[in-house]
Amino acid sequence: MKPVALWPRLLVSLLVLATSASVDVRCARPFRLLAWNVENLFDTRHDEGFDDAEFLPDGPRQWTPSRYWRKLKDIARVIAGEDLDVPLPDVIGLCEVENDSVLETLTHRSPLRALGYEYVVTHSADARGVDVGFLYQPTRFRLLEHHSLRVPSQRYRLRPTRDILYVKGLVQVTSRDQQRTSMLDTLHIFVVHLPSRAGGYTGDRNRNIAAATLWSAVDSLQAQGTDRIVVMGDFNADVHDRIFRNAPLKLTDAPDADGTYCYRGFWQWIDHILVSPDVTTLSPATPLALPWLLEDDKTYGGLMPFRTYRGPTYHGGVSDHLPLLIDLQF
Repeated sequence: MKPVALWPRLLVSLLVLATSASVDVRCARPFRLLAWNVENLFDTRHDEGFDDAEFLPDGPRQWTPSRYWRKLKDIARVIAGEDLDVPLPDVIGLCEVENDSVLETLTHRSPLRALGYEYVVTHSADARGVDVGFLYQPTRFRLLEHHSLRVPSQRYRLRPTRDILYVKGLVQVTSRDQQRTSMLDTLHIFVVHLPSRAGGYTGDRNRNIAAATLWSAVDSLQAQGTDRIVVMGDFNADVHDRIFRNAPLKLTDAPDADGTYCYRGFWQWIDHILVSPDVTTLSPATPLALPWLLEDDKTYGGLMPFRTYRGPTYHGGVSDHLPLLIDLQF
């Protein structure tokens, strides 16, 4: 199955969900989440203390302001739903963002500026300065608290990796006619970008440490009686990886979708959204396979994500991952 085949089913699903709801459960619009690894969203200035030289205008990738702004506009186009006549995502988890500068620019200077998104972001010890971020609609998600969870990689003499972002807030449900709103219980969200599978045993060990840090935090919340938890992001692992064997949450991957990432012609699920048992999902997590986010794979056949770089060469696309979209009901 080619990923583009998901597009008609996804559109029908989203249109049905967008027209079927209420504050008394029958007419309230769903609470929509989007998770996306946006492939090295760096600005064009040096970030002191981090190795970001390859993403500077005079660096080996020649990352210029025009290329940076093109990528921001394309990301904004996806988030704003220009290709879908359905509600905006209420919250968004982004992986591979360099710092708060790029999220400030994305939310307040790109075409997203009119939509009112706010953001929080980690400040990781990752050598390149790569972080994870969280965008939210304040009218739909009232931010209460956020902080970073440091993965203790260096304790085991491994290279530091991205922090895990924890966000806590109140979910607001609004009726379709915008006449009634209801603030519901607290929702706890983790945004993750676990270490890469590159590096063999070392990479696996680092990812296992990061996963253990995540599941420990989830277990702590559940021990306190918390029943609304979502984890989303790039796990660099498919559903058969051992990091999911004892996961305290349930995976929501769409069973008929090929995945979010394509490597040498093979589609893989390495981005995921997991939810606690008491969170109701109206649809599985589905890759947003918009035609302009894909291109022909001239080496292996089929389709692949239209990425920004192919190796060190600028390719002009948006990301090497597809976004994941899911609707929840409270």
